[in-house]
Amino acid sequence: MFENKKILILGFARSGYDAAKVLIKRKNDILIVDSMDEEKIDQEKYEELKKLGVKFHLGDQNIEVIDETFDYLIKSPGGPIKHPYVLKARENHIEVINEVEVAFRLLPKNVKIIAITGTNGKTTTTSLTYEIVKKAYPNTFLAGNIGYPLCSILEKVKAGDLIVMEVSCQQLENLVTFKPDIAVMTNLFEAHIDFFENYQNYKRVKAKIFRNQTEKDVAILNLENEDVLQETKEIQSIKKYFSSKQETATTYLKENIIYYKNEKILNSKEMKIVGMHNIENAMAAISVAKELNIKNDIIKDVITNFKGVAHRLEYSGEVNHVKYFNDTEATNVKCTEIALKAFDEDIILILGGLERGQNFYDLKPYMNHVKAIIGIGECRERVKEFGETLKIETYIYEYLKDGFKKCVEVAQPGSVVLLSPSSASWDQYKECEIRGDEFKKYVRELENKC
Repeated sequence: MFENKKILILGFARSGYDAAKVLIKRKNDILIVDSMDEEKIDQEKYEELKKLGVKFHLGDQNIEVIDETFDYLIKSPGGPIKHPYVLKARENHIEVINEVEVAFRLLPKNVKIIAITGTNGKTTTTSLTYEIVKKAYPNTFLAGNIGYPLCSILEKVKAGDLIVMEVSCQQLENLVTFKPDIAVMTNLFEAHIDFFENYQNYKRVKAKIFRNQTEKDVAILNLENEDVLQETKEIQSIKKYFSSKQETATTYLKENIIYYKNEKILNSKEMKIVGMHNIENAMAAISVAKELNIKNDIIKDVITNFKGVAHRLEYSGEVNHVKYFNDTEATNVKCTEIALKAFDEDIILILGGLERGQNFYDLKPYMNHVKAIIGIGECRERVKEFGETLKIETYIYEYLKDGFKKCVEVAQPGSVVLLSPSSASWDQYKECEIRGDEFKKYVRELENKC
């Protein structure tokens, strides 16, 4: 499979690079197309692939580059669904897939795949699941949207190994034969409408993670999310549920104790990661672990020592009895809602960033513990309007550095400073992780002064 074929890779990002490395070794004719000019792309990777025989078409997006002679178009997950190259490929009956699909078709037999998706919590759930499974089964690999393309581990994986992977909606769009042995859906909420045009399309694509599963495979589902239940009505796999409210679920929460089939696993108060959403993430991971017959002591040890995923409600330190949390990945209002629900303490909330019409007023029901708002970035004036409407003390600054100083000034002992901006970072930062790292740097500097 994938030998002596003519293949166009659309997008020279991480997944495109790793797909090209795998495919060029199989005597394929590879052309990478990217809208970036040559001087803007990763020069080291560019030269490496050129020496291997990969061809490039960079800069202009001449549609004539693709014709009926190609066998496959491998699309970058972030590229538009209706990209002109994709549309022309379909017109010419060229199969459109992605890097995950390529790797899946080339995996050895008897590799067990645990695939995790959902609107929120998938990265935390994936990381937690991986740590548990890895401790029980050392022959476990981490892959997918979490930052490790499946193609990048292909040469390391052997028959009988396990792969825990996060799968995004953008990846699911171009998966065809991909089939996980265990598939997890953390939740479904309206998101990525700019990419999928409407919520119905988004939900349909998310449910594709179960499409190829059979009655021998397992689907782990959130019993408290109605859209998850609706979208999985017709799937063929064995359904197992987790729930923060209902004891009828396989994995459930009762009086702070997480149970699996009435067997006590751990007390959620022992967890370092905060919030009901993280308890649900832990229950999803426990559900996977029990499907793999992992012992309770391993599960408890990993979960109670897990400190969370960087930039997702990440505990960043405590100074003068004030705790600091970095939730820079909260680039939409729904994520900030989840963060606000995680705390009973008074909150100093940092909001704002790129202006893209986000409706801060959707946060109103969750602002009970917020004692002050620090507005930053391009949309700070709208943050100020929002805060003043709620009669919450609101201060606005262009830059995080100045906003952080105000946080330190107004935060009282016992309170929480929370960077959960409901906004993308592109008004000032190349990526939101840089914003989160800056926040953590200010916390460290504050710690060093005290």
